[in-house]
Amino acid sequence: MSALRLVVRGRVQGVGYRAWAIRAARALALDGFVRNRRDGSVEILAAGDEAALQRLAEACAQGPGAAVVSAVERHAADPPDRPGFDQAPTL
Repeated sequence: MSALRLVVRGRVQGVGYRAWAIRAARALALDGFVRNRRDGSVEILAAGDEAALQRLAEACAQGPGAAVVSAVERHAADPPDRPGFDQAPTL
């Protein structure tokens, strides 16, 4: 199992990005979480099949219709402690 941490920047809060990310990650059978960050970005920790992680990262560059994504940072990560994909508290 591979894991990836994505930090999505732009107009990504207040536009349904977290709900969209949950649906996208669950559809790809990924584990992890999504959360807002106080700096205005959205952080996603996802783990699973490498191809599914790649598809999620590519989709995050677009996000939901109201989002305006300016950058998606990719970082290697450790897998989450539990299965499933949910929303986590703001960091």
